[in-house]
Amino acid sequence: MKISCLQENLAKGLSIVGRAVAPRSTLPVLSNILLETDRGRLKLSATNLEIGINCWVGAKVLEEGAVTVPARLLSDFVASLPSDQIDMDLNPRTQTLNLRCLRYEANIKGIDAQEFPPIPTSVDGGQMYLEPDTLHEMINQVTFAAATDESRPILTGVLVNSNGNRLTFVATDGFRISVRGSDLAQVNSQGQPNREMNVIIPARALIELGRISGDQTEPISVTITESRNQVIFQLSNITLVSQLIEGTFPPYQQIIPKNSETRTVVNTQELLKGVKIASLFARDAAHIVRLQIKPGSDLTPGSMVIRATAAEVGDNVSELDAMVEGKEVEIAFNAKYLLDVLGVISAERTVLQTVNPLKPGLFNPLGSDDFIYVIMPMQVTR
Repeated sequence: MKISCLQENLAKGLSIVGRAVAPRSTLPVLSNILLETDRGRLKLSATNLEIGINCWVGAKVLEEGAVTVPARLLSDFVASLPSDQIDMDLNPRTQTLNLRCLRYEANIKGIDAQEFPPIPTSVDGGQMYLEPDTLHEMINQVTFAAATDESRPILTGVLVNSNGNRLTFVATDGFRISVRGSDLAQVNSQGQPNREMNVIIPARALIELGRISGDQTEPISVTITESRNQVIFQLSNITLVSQLIEGTFPPYQQIIPKNSETRTVVNTQELLKGVKIASLFARDAAHIVRLQIKPGSDLTPGSMVIRATAAEVGDNVSELDAMVEGKEVEIAFNAKYLLDVLGVISAERTVLQTVNPLKPGLFNPLGSDDFIYVIMPMQVTR
């Protein structure tokens, strides 16, 4: 293998695939990145056997070949080089990759590319095509609610459901549920109908997809390969492949409140600021933040009072104007769960619907039902 490419392009490609590298593995090759010539370009690949990423980088290919080299060493070395051309030359007998850039040179010992697990690179047509901006927003508004505890693997994933006309993402960790829907065009960007889909994708995979699709402008192809039990996301110069999670997703619809006794509308940023301040005190009080909602009258507007009290530290009170329909209620939530949802609501005003202090609260942006967020309340003693 003998190739040349620009330092900034190689560094960017390495940063894209680097997050799929296995930090600790019994297979040494999984700590490496595969460098391989592919139809006049350089293909970079990394996998931890759950997530795999391929990225193509423009290069001048003088001689075909492939090798895997330690990911961290290669990435750190390339990032340290000046912004100029990098020449790479592989010695196939010793599996040593020689890199030269201006007056800098290094030899990195690798492992034969034949030992690297294969990662699918392309598929014939996607089951659906999604606009990157919409997909990015859906990922941001759902993945944070997935569980990080591996004791219940099904909850570490995101339910992705499509009936061809509407796509829905759902995540829950058992204490909250985040649901984001989006209408699909009857005919996608390829002139084909979007197909039905009902799978559970690891939240980690979707988070990585959101990270690498920031500058994507073309629709992203999504394909489920049932025989391999994988999902393939095809971007312009990147392919992300992830294993699917087997199992049955919890019946989340049963938890979503169907009615409410109190409906409160508040300014999103004011509520976010009030909860942020309260969370400073809630850190020493099991992260409990109380919301006291009071209806207004003909002369005074309604209000929401945000409280947090820690016996050994102190207490905090903030009051916001609110439009309140229904009866007075006081309900307590986990401060982190409130901050998570308020940080991803872009609407100026947020709606909170409650039944009583023991029932879940439902949040959604004013004027839209595409995004709903349900939090189980915290029981507190007065």
